[in-house]
Amino acid sequence: MSSPFRIAVINDEVSQDFGRSCEVISREFGLQWIELRAMWNKNILNLDAKEVAEARRILEKYKLRVTDIASPLFKVDWPGAPKSQYSPKGAQFSADFTFEQQGEVLERSIELAKAFQTDRVRCFDFWRLEDQAPYRAVMNARLLADANIAGKKGVTLLLENEGACNTGTAAEAAKVLAEVQTPSLMLNWDPGNAASRGEKAYPDGYALLPKERIGHCHCKDVTKKSDGKGYDWAAIGQGIIDWTGQFEALKRDGYHFAVSLETHWRGSGTAEESTRQSWAGMKEDLQKAGAF
Repeated sequence: MSSPFRIAVINDEVSQDFGRSCEVISREFGLQWIELRAMWNKNILNLDAKEVAEARRILEKYKLRVTDIASPLFKVDWPGAPKSQYSPKGAQFSADFTFEQQGEVLERSIELAKAFQTDRVRCFDFWRLEDQAPYRAVMNARLLADANIAGKKGVTLLLENEGACNTGTAAEAAKVLAEVQTPSLMLNWDPGNAASRGEKAYPDGYALLPKERIGHCHCKDVTKKSDGKGYDWAAIGQGIIDWTGQFEALKRDGYHFAVSLETHWRGSGTAEESTRQSWAGMKEDLQKAGAF
């Protein structure tokens, strides 16, 4: 397979059975890369030494390399700010860490990056506030400090634009990247998340981004709800995002990191079958873009 990108799938979008996920991604999809988030109903940060060793054994069996650790770093409320309407009542992706634990989350994420032989860790920038302006400078300072901690250990933080967090769109991401100037913080560009906040992710949102700061890309699709209020996830190729154009642009702009399928859509009933259908659409768009 020849591609300028590291074409990957997030493992738990297929199954919580890590061996099954790897089998599908490697042998059925024919891919060489995987993104790690949760397995065996545990967030990756909570795996013990035996489970890490078992995961590494399975990766070796299926000859899969790890793009990044999809950590929940900074998916918490900012202390002293009004509680976010997006703050969940329970664990997400089997993660439930407090703000006070974020230093430990960073340290553990870096340890796991080393264990799984990757130099990338995904992060966020706190549950979304109605008015983030009073807190933006201190949030940026925290991002800078932790990115530099990671950077000294050879790891890059990837800030994901996430609709439930303060950076949800390309426009918001461009502002944060301009204010947090360190090579140790790059963007996990997610057009689906941007579109779910009403931004035309490609080409409009993408045009705003500093291309040299994009370090990862999540692939999903969305459709507008029938009542016109909000969005639903969709299989790639069945939604409103021009993924062929986005892949062509990334290729043109010299991007060579991951394009990682994060289906979210469950229209086929099971996670595995929904991911399978979404991969079919993603593969077709990659082929049209001359990137697969």
